[in-house]
Amino acid sequence: MPRPSRRDHLIETAITLFCEHGYHATGIDRLLATAGVSKKTMYQHFRSKEELIYAALQQYDSVFRNNFMKAVEDIGKTPEEKLLAIFDVAETWFNGNKFFGCMFINAIGEYSEQESPIRDISKQFKKLMWGYVNGLAKDACVKNHKALADELCLLLEGSIVTAQVSQNPQAAFIAKKMAQRAVQEALA
Repeated sequence: MPRPSRRDHLIETAITLFCEHGYHATGIDRLLATAGVSKKTMYQHFRSKEELIYAALQQYDSVFRNNFMKAVEDIGKTPEEKLLAIFDVAETWFNGNKFFGCMFINAIGEYSEQESPIRDISKQFKKLMWGYVNGLAKDACVKNHKALADELCLLLEGSIVTAQVSQNPQAAFIAKKMAQRAVQEALA
């Protein structure tokens, strides 16, 4: 297997450090030392730390969303089961040894400017996840699929923050119980 390019290696290193330590707390010097590259190499690929953060979020979005959706598809057989499998996948994620919360929620927490590429890509990720849940609700023949997608995404986001902040291992389980009621009501 070929070695990743220096650009890709920087992005992967950045993802790890940003997840573990946050965006502002991860300085360029620490990032470069961990990646084993020079400042010159970094600035050949990225004009600024914010540009690297954006690239890291793009990469994380693609990998995380694909893995999350595949796991949901593997667990759930029917659209209704898939809607609830979202919370089973979340529970596995929360209880893994590499759970540091949502990279996108954390990014918005640290970069609160209303007009920024970092906020934009974070909002885009959330819209794409909502679109996925909405598609599952449509497939389940839910009449008001948008409202159900809103409810389930709110439960998912709340469980992510709860798992991160309080380290409650039951956050996804509790959210799933609430989601079951919402799905049953939407299908009635």
